[in-house]
Amino acid sequence: MSSKLTLASFALLLPFATLAAKVGSAPKPPVAEKKPVVDTYHGTQVEDPYQWLESNEPAVQEWTHGQNAHTRAVLDKLPGRKEIRQRVSTLLGWESPGHFFLTKAGGTLFALKSQPPRQQPLLVVLGSGENLAHERVLLDPMELDPSGQTAIDFYKPSRDGQKVAISLSKNGTESGDVHVYDVATGKPVPGEVVPRVNGGTAGGSLAWSADGKGYFYTRYPRGTERAEEDLNFFQQVYFHRLGTPTEKDTYALGKDFPRIAMTQLETSEDGRYTTALVANGDGGEFALYLFGPSGQWTQLSKYEDKVVGTHFGEDGALYLLSRKDAPRGKLLRLALATPSLDKATVLVPEGPAALQDLLPTPGRIYLIEQLGGPSQLRMVDLKGQPLGTVPTLPVSAVGALVRQDGDDILFSNTSNVEPQAWYRFSAKERKVTKTALAQTSPRDIGDTEVIREEAISKDGTRIPLTILKPRGVKLTGNTPTLLTGYGGFNVSITPGFNRSNIAWLEQGGIIAIANLRGGSEFGEEWHANGSLTKKQNVFDDFYACAKLLVDKKYTQPKKLGIQGGSNGGLLMGAELTQHPEMFGAVVARVGIYDMLRVELTPNGQFNTTEYGSVKNPEQFQALSAYSPYHHVVDGTKYPPVLFTSGANDPRVDPFHSRKMVARLQAATGGKGRILLRAAGGGHGMGSPLSEKIDEMADIYAFFFSELGVKYRPVKPAMAPAK
Repeated sequence: MSSKLTLASFALLLPFATLAAKVGSAPKPPVAEKKPVVDTYHGTQVEDPYQWLESNEPAVQEWTHGQNAHTRAVLDKLPGRKEIRQRVSTLLGWESPGHFFLTKAGGTLFALKSQPPRQQPLLVVLGSGENLAHERVLLDPMELDPSGQTAIDFYKPSRDGQKVAISLSKNGTESGDVHVYDVATGKPVPGEVVPRVNGGTAGGSLAWSADGKGYFYTRYPRGTERAEEDLNFFQQVYFHRLGTPTEKDTYALGKDFPRIAMTQLETSEDGRYTTALVANGDGGEFALYLFGPSGQWTQLSKYEDKVVGTHFGEDGALYLLSRKDAPRGKLLRLALATPSLDKATVLVPEGPAALQDLLPTPGRIYLIEQLGGPSQLRMVDLKGQPLGTVPTLPVSAVGALVRQDGDDILFSNTSNVEPQAWYRFSAKERKVTKTALAQTSPRDIGDTEVIREEAISKDGTRIPLTILKPRGVKLTGNTPTLLTGYGGFNVSITPGFNRSNIAWLEQGGIIAIANLRGGSEFGEEWHANGSLTKKQNVFDDFYACAKLLVDKKYTQPKKLGIQGGSNGGLLMGAELTQHPEMFGAVVARVGIYDMLRVELTPNGQFNTTEYGSVKNPEQFQALSAYSPYHHVVDGTKYPPVLFTSGANDPRVDPFHSRKMVARLQAATGGKGRILLRAAGGGHGMGSPLSEKIDEMADIYAFFFSELGVKYRPVKPAMAPAK
């Protein structure tokens, strides 16, 4: 048994002079030369002094190396960093395995498995969820690449479970080639490599044929098929037959797809049908196509039909998640014998919860429903009649569903204080049993208080906020607090166990997670009110959450740190430029900051259906109104900021971080603590464990120092035994 650390015993102020002295002793960051360029949008002239940092010319690389040298000198000398890294390494390197992306095929259960200290997840074959004695490693990326820089993007077993197609990419690029492995031997099938099925822009997918002798897959342009600037676009669907060279693969679908199409493929249980759900960029618009026994593809829905998800049933039907006149979602049933959308019937009408995902079994349908962050698992029969809910952890998230025998399923469930585990639900007995596929925690934080608050945004909208508070910490307004959020791309921020959080909670700190508009916590209306010209609502929502934390005396501005990545990095940029007085420190990871030039990058073009485009006058005005890079004001006292970027990032070009750092350093006259941590990886997917540990150690050392907390090492006895 271990006692809880409290703020009173460990949160000591770090004198500013100490940090200033250490920063002063570090090599100064190189000053970025101003080379003004003027761009004109709809008659509006916009000056850009650091556009030259968008290239990878030697001068840019030299500047970046100088910034990294300054950052390393600062971070490496922060008080307690060595001890913090040791603790983060213990937490993230905890050897309790995690299993995810479970798939059952031909009676065989497959999973990706994280197993520290292994640098990358493994692909394993499981005997069952109840007994791991017969678990077998099918592919360990470390055996292919001991450097730890090769990662599994996705895998897909054939229907009989005898072969598995695996996409592998290197160095965080997410540019994945598909290899086929024999499941019985664990050996690659000779000559079976299809290049670049997966990409960092449109992703990737594949679906096996009924006989297991080939598969449909997503194909990017190759060679000289398109101009170089188009090679990340125009994704189509091709068919590859095993034993034939990929140059002989045949076109199946996609010549009429939009430039920014992204396709997900799925095959029915009997292998007779395949669907292609085609997204128009990142904004949440989808079209649906069906391949059947006739050997032809037919279009079932258009973007305006708002079919956003599909699953094959075992009753000769295709089940469709639709948001047509139902922003929280409704469930349709379409008989495959009459595959036309006008023949679909409403099985489950729109309800108070937002329908997120579903899984049909022979006698029922399981529905994952969003409740503003947490989720529930509800059941209906094949006529749509309610069958109740499956018991889950309190304030938790249901992550995935896998068919078992009959109507039994496996489902993953986790909360902010309970590690992820897979549970078996016996439909006949209505009984939930925790399987052997369950992670443990390096430290029990079960007594952490999980508090659900609601902040009131600028326009009166109520914004859910989850607060994790160590029991015994009193609300004096003096507690170091970390607030995070995302707010975009229909992504719901759901409860989840994060082992790195322990390093903050055990020092008496508070963690807060905001459910902002732009996500799908309350359906499509919630998403739409945080996208395109309404994106400013997201930033107002986050500020309201920060203000609540101060008003209710959880913390105060100088003790409030905020962090976010990718779209959440944009959120950080907007918050620090719109409300610099509100925060004590900011960590902005792989973020977007120049909203006027983001669409000039490949993935930025996919983002236009979510953010808008400068080509549209109204959308340009909205983008210009909040673009962080363009709202940095000289002489403003900005909070200390740590920016991170990845040199191979296919989703967010590292130039965003470079330009934002240069602009902030100029605005503060070199007196502000504006740091750039430019790494060599990608957006985060595929990063080896050691890199994740190093980055998290830097982030925590930065927050502890800037928010005035003296880190006290945790005694080994405080961590529970395995």
